[in-house]
Amino acid sequence: MSITIKDVAKHAGVSIATVSRIVNNQPGFGKKTKEKVLKSIEELGYTPNAIARGLVGRETRTIGVLLPKVSGLFASKLLEGIETTARKEGYSVFVCHTDSKEDRSIQDLQVLKEKQVDGMIYASDQLSLAQGQLLEAMTCPIVFVSTQSLTHPFPYVKVDDYQAAYDGTSYLLTKGHEQIAFIGGEQDDLIAGKPRDKGFRQAMKDHGMPINEALMVYGDFRFQSGKKGLRQLLAAKTPFSAVFASSDEMAVGVLSEAYDKGISVPKDLAVLGYDNTMAAEMAIPPLTTIAQPLDDMGKQAVTLLLTIRENRGKAISNIEAEHEIVERKTVLLRKNTKGLFY
Repeated sequence: MSITIKDVAKHAGVSIATVSRIVNNQPGFGKKTKEKVLKSIEELGYTPNAIARGLVGRETRTIGVLLPKVSGLFASKLLEGIETTARKEGYSVFVCHTDSKEDRSIQDLQVLKEKQVDGMIYASDQLSLAQGQLLEAMTCPIVFVSTQSLTHPFPYVKVDDYQAAYDGTSYLLTKGHEQIAFIGGEQDDLIAGKPRDKGFRQAMKDHGMPINEALMVYGDFRFQSGKKGLRQLLAAKTPFSAVFASSDEMAVGVLSEAYDKGISVPKDLAVLGYDNTMAAEMAIPPLTTIAQPLDDMGKQAVTLLLTIRENRGKAISNIEAEHEIVERKTVLLRKNTKGLFY
């Protein structure tokens, strides 16, 4: 039978509230009471032993991670890098799945604060005012990965989304595709959605190509929005020979919808993704995509976090990860621009 906080309180002769305050390093108890409770925790083998020891050594050897979707291929690659480096450095990882919901994210932040993690990696969505206030109140170092805060100076590890989208669009243009459709993320997403949209538009402009708004549709980076996006593009009755989907999940959705409609990729339609997750490798045909080094970014986030922890007060630089285009089987060199379907 597992030992509970109630068992610890009874063994130490104090209230449950007192044990909770001591475990969570909150005020409201004396030195002798703390020693008695910590002794009971050790003797009974209460689960938060690591936290109890941390109250003495001032560390719990834990790192909290907030992810928008744990089951997503994007998040899994980040987490793989985070866990690999954390374990190597002797740290455990608490993973919280926010499901891209603010209230859930706030609850998770409060839980991580109570667990007194030694550092926190935020890989979720845009930071709200309430989330920012909670993070500012944290006493541990915080690092953002594959995102950043536009309102708070938290250090981050991420690619330049604008430049990556610019380079991806230029790649399609060099392959002979002049009429390119774009499926972007949410337009009010200032971290990834807007920069990728701007990068696409600027590349088209710099190459002297007109931007047809009928070929610009938006979703939520997920598979279904890729399927829906291609349906919208086809319904617009405007010719195009390539689709740039700003996430691999959306690009795979495009491939799925193209298959349903009898459209051959890459013969009839070129498709470019963004992220280079396992979805890109597993797709049929394998997806050409803009690679974010997600595994390395996760590793770099942990390293940056521990560097900040060891160098309190010293200036820390953000890390710009390198992107690249990984060529597979969904983009061919187009030798003429005639015969575009719609």
